[in-house]
Amino acid sequence: MKEEQRITGLHGAGGEVMGEFLAERVLPKFGDRSSGRIGLEALDDGATIDLPTGAELVVTTDSHVVKPIFFPGGNIGTLAAAGTINDLAVMGAKPLALTLAAVIEERFPIGDFERILDAFAEVLDTVRVPLACGDTKVMPPGDVDGIVLNTTGIGAASPAIGDASFSPGDRVIVTGSIGDHGMALLAAREEFRLATALASDVAALWPLIECALSVGGVRAMKDPTRGGLAAAMNEMARKAHLCLEIDEPSIPVKDSVGGMADLLGISPYEVANEGKAILIVDADHANGILDVLKAHPLGADAALIGTVTDEHPGRVILATAVGGRRFLDMPLGDPVPRIC
Repeated sequence: MKEEQRITGLHGAGGEVMGEFLAERVLPKFGDRSSGRIGLEALDDGATIDLPTGAELVVTTDSHVVKPIFFPGGNIGTLAAAGTINDLAVMGAKPLALTLAAVIEERFPIGDFERILDAFAEVLDTVRVPLACGDTKVMPPGDVDGIVLNTTGIGAASPAIGDASFSPGDRVIVTGSIGDHGMALLAAREEFRLATALASDVAALWPLIECALSVGGVRAMKDPTRGGLAAAMNEMARKAHLCLEIDEPSIPVKDSVGGMADLLGISPYEVANEGKAILIVDADHANGILDVLKAHPLGADAALIGTVTDEHPGRVILATAVGGRRFLDMPLGDPVPRIC
């Protein structure tokens, strides 16, 4: 008798396995039912709904199961609000409203729940976005690991920006240092308890992205969450059928992140970020966009890291400091589970 296939952690880890799972098992069940220019099949950070005014409504949804719930730099509430706003922001959408649903384990401390809600509200206040509606469910002990949050974000764009509308010659910008969130969470987990000053980069990016959009020339954007920079850039390259050639020494990685990655044998390029974005921009606007990013506190470490070419369509190439070149492949998944 053939053994029934089961879900594994890799099916939700943002890499190769998850992509195949969505393409083979999920998307075929829903067909082409999109109601806007960027639909479900695009597997972007959200989808668009056409409005009679000519603008586009952008809708995104996410669930949050991060462990630990409270971590250096934030908590699950900070993460849920910022992550949802960022999915709207990288599609060029001004956030209009969020929803929040909480599934809570019985005996979860009420004080901790209030801290989570306070953090969620604080993020909304920074970008002046209201909470439109919410829901609460309580489960018996052991049926949920503490708390799970689900969010939906609604935004407006004119027009929305996808993650694959770029051309050879365009430039690649990252808005800050890579791997901070994943490494901070890993260091904070009970099995490691490492003494480190690492903190998550979790932040709502709309104010920063709005600055970049004001310059013009932004072709495509993506936030490198699960699977990190490697997964996000490979997704963009594959969808556009173009090559992203990246100058590895230009990628900003903090010494503490790089050191911990070396210690654990993990590539910082494959670890989640929650306050960074990849922008692919017109070459004529690249320096202007970089200037406004670096002038904002959230983009102080922004860097121009590469160029779009047609040399190896669908691939990402790293040019090393010693003159070598290698492919940066799509990871199977983020090496740090329950990262968001």
